[in-house]
Amino acid sequence: MTAERFTVEVTIAAPVEEVWRALRDPEQIRRWHGWQFDGLDKEIDFIYAQHVTESADELWMEVQGGDRFELTDAGDGLTRLRMTRAPLSGDPEWDAYYDDVNEGWVTFIHQLKFALERHPGADRRTVFLQGPGATAPLTAAGLATVAALPPGTPYEGASPTGEALTGQVWFHSDNQVGLTVDGWGDGLLVAAHTPATATHPDGVAMMLLTAYDLTDDRFADLESRWTTWWHETLTSRTS
Repeated sequence: MTAERFTVEVTIAAPVEEVWRALRDPEQIRRWHGWQFDGLDKEIDFIYAQHVTESADELWMEVQGGDRFELTDAGDGLTRLRMTRAPLSGDPEWDAYYDDVNEGWVTFIHQLKFALERHPGADRRTVFLQGPGATAPLTAAGLATVAALPPGTPYEGASPTGEALTGQVWFHSDNQVGLTVDGWGDGLLVAAHTPATATHPDGVAMMLLTAYDLTDDRFADLESRWTTWWHETLTSRTS
């Protein structure tokens, strides 16, 4: 854990007004924040409506007691988004999860960029997989070589669930990799691995799969195959 202010910065190929709406309209927030679960709407309301301070004129907002989003018009239809975390609170129980929240914002902000650039106005379906993990999920999936490619690079790889994966590397961070997946309706796979800490002595592994335009049967099959693989592979390594 670090006492320094954690930041995430991306440039989004969308006008600043569209990015601002994506941060303030609950219908749009649902298309990139977190993943689908029964409490998503309540979470969005809690973070972005009940606990927010904003200036629409200056294009900034603060959520969750000080996590600050700032937008800058970068010209040519581009927007620079910078998120700066609130400082450590001084409450040991809350601060123990500071780095977890950092990782969450990394995922969500890159999902925001993906949604606006590749699927503006489109709804998504998601599969969320998380648990203790001494092994990086993409390594366990046999995709370590793909994960090492720089952003923007096309890739091809065989998934551990039997499907061929093609697309491009979407982003890298210290602990995460994002891959676009053509076969998921131009979807997105985000994989994260954080090493062992006092809070998480076994480390944390996470995958978040986002799909578009799949039939109910195809999405159910996708969810079943990846969930089965996760529990048979990642869970068994830490049990």
